[in-house]
Amino acid sequence: MQGTFHYWLAYLPLLAILAAPTAVATWFAIQLHRERVLRRRDGADYLTGLPTRRAAAAVAAQAIVDAKHSGNEFAVIVLNVDRLKPLNDSLGHQAGDELLLALSQRLRGVLGYNNVLARLAGDEFTIIARELKGPREAEALVNKITEAVREPFVIASFDIHTSLTMGVSMYPLDGETFDVLLRRAEMALRSAKASTRGSYRFYALEMSNAADERVALENDLRRAIELGQLELHYQPKVDIGTNRIRSAEALLRWRHPTRGLVPPNVFIPIAEDTGLIVQIGEWVLRTSCSQVRSWIDSGMSPVRVAVNLSAKQFRHVDLVAVVRSALDEAQLQPGYLELELTESAIMDDAEKSASTLEFLSTMGVHISIDDFGTGYSSLSYLRRFPLDKLKIDRSFVRDLMSNPDDASIVKAIISLAHNLRLRVVAEGVETAEQLGYLRELGCDQYQGFFCSPAVPAPAFEALLLKMRADLPELTEEDMLRTQSRLSAFSPESASSDR
Repeated sequence: MQGTFHYWLAYLPLLAILAAPTAVATWFAIQLHRERVLRRRDGADYLTGLPTRRAAAAVAAQAIVDAKHSGNEFAVIVLNVDRLKPLNDSLGHQAGDELLLALSQRLRGVLGYNNVLARLAGDEFTIIARELKGPREAEALVNKITEAVREPFVIASFDIHTSLTMGVSMYPLDGETFDVLLRRAEMALRSAKASTRGSYRFYALEMSNAADERVALENDLRRAIELGQLELHYQPKVDIGTNRIRSAEALLRWRHPTRGLVPPNVFIPIAEDTGLIVQIGEWVLRTSCSQVRSWIDSGMSPVRVAVNLSAKQFRHVDLVAVVRSALDEAQLQPGYLELELTESAIMDDAEKSASTLEFLSTMGVHISIDDFGTGYSSLSYLRRFPLDKLKIDRSFVRDLMSNPDDASIVKAIISLAHNLRLRVVAEGVETAEQLGYLRELGCDQYQGFFCSPAVPAPAFEALLLKMRADLPELTEEDMLRTQSRLSAFSPESASSDR
């Protein structure tokens, strides 16, 4: 027994050497955790050492007392660090933390003792700017802050350029408590972000009105699907050569019980921002497929339906599975469905987009690029992705007859598309002159008020019967043919599809 004890005793120095780094690391981790706990207890942010929101509220409370005695004003400035996410994605979150720390140190250097900088959360900070004579002094401070971050920050041996977007509220003009002032400064910040990154806005009363209206609309929109307030209207896509309606675009409408029809440009941005667009988009897809099945079952000759996909819907769901489910549910062949996407949606993650579009195109689903010519992506995607159509944005069609530059752009788009074996649809056609010129240029289809606005399903059926009365019936083969490069493309099939 004693021999065994001496045997293990001989290994103690080695064990101590092996255990020492772990013990040291553990000690440092404990000290770091203890420091963070103490900082929080003292009202300090664990990363930057700045006051937290709670500490800022205490500073603001004292500033209110001081302002009441002195007659001066003070400002609450909320600032957001622009382009922090790309830095985290490229260099890691440690680099992002280093930027936030360096930024806080630089700002403290220019703010002076009378202004308090605090960190609210993540990349958002607030400044309590005390003893001001009015908004002009607050604006001068904002400009000083903007200038302070023009010089790059050296992070991980890289020169990192960033900017600050800011919102400003003033005491007592914009509120008499810190919570109100902070909330209104954040409203101004959102307004600045919607305008230009790196800019600033002072709070204005209409921002509150808009915010209240937005909250009310968001709450109503969340209930709209289950209450049956959403509906689809259909706008025909007309073949220019034959005046035949071959397909229709399904367009979302919201029939609110008290507001009436809410314009899409009002509620779609809310749906995008809140993520509701994914749920709504799936409803649109399933309802559109169901409507086509209903038309087929009623004996109406075939018509394809085009559905718009938001960027979030395209990126964040298993789109192929959702499309398959919608088609199976409606017992519909894929060729009856067309998906419309914007350039920016497919170029956000080109590799993933290519894979998704190839699955859909192989199934037989038609793929269109919406608002072509308004994005900033490379034209190389036209040959890389399996596409069927390009849609010329209405902004080019509107002044087609009066603006030579727009006419040249439309002509170039049509020529480019046809050389790549793609069909072209012109949006927003309102006059016979526009349609005649598009016919001369060889455009394949058009949609717009010249034929019909988007109308409910019964009105679309009546329009379809009227326009097809003197034309041969379309066959299922007409509907299912696709011009994607993944299909068995032939010049004969292309000419017959026109």
